[in-house]
Amino acid sequence: MHSENIINKTVDFVKETLADAEGGHDWFHIERVYKNSLLISKTESVDTFVVALGALLHDIADSKFHDGDETIGPRLAREFLFKQNVDSKTIEHVVNIIENISFKSSLSGNNTFKSAELDVVQDADRLDAIGAIGIARCFNYGGYKNRALYNPDIMPNLNMTKEEYKASNAPTINHFYEKLLLLKDKMNTKTGKLIAEERHTYMLGFLDQFYSEWQGEK
Repeated sequence: MHSENIINKTVDFVKETLADAEGGHDWFHIERVYKNSLLISKTESVDTFVVALGALLHDIADSKFHDGDETIGPRLAREFLFKQNVDSKTIEHVVNIIENISFKSSLSGNNTFKSAELDVVQDADRLDAIGAIGIARCFNYGGYKNRALYNPDIMPNLNMTKEEYKASNAPTINHFYEKLLLLKDKMNTKTGKLIAEERHTYMLGFLDQFYSEWQGEK
């Protein structure tokens, strides 16, 4: 009951904190990642309490909405969990998940933390970036940043550093090639890989239709 109570309080905390968040990084994004994390956990040997807290708190303060500051999210999560009297080992594990979950973090090549729980939450987060919802989130954020839908003269950058990725203002379609289409092969778990295959195929179909419409062929 203690764990369940903490999870319920975490849900309330996240809902309140993200009440005015951008549509692709709001409570509903967190909820989807949480549900997918629990689904993936059924076939993995993990601490589901750590997975639950990691999923719920992974985007509590996404750096892209805080001038690139990557320290705010881990700090807020640590402070909240400490107030809930969560044990220090669990707190450190959750904070490590938050610090290492993002795609851009993988571009730095400096990730040293690994755990089965991180694998699960990372897969769940990446699943929400692909497929139909991934497409919707991608264009929602592009609109939020007032980016072009597509510009044939601006080619995707397939070899970005972490800093280049964070600073990019490329058209939204480029993001498919710079991130979304790469995620299928970066999944960690068997369940994550299976779900990603179908969502990846859906995105390829969308892009085919997009280019046909752009060229006036359909």
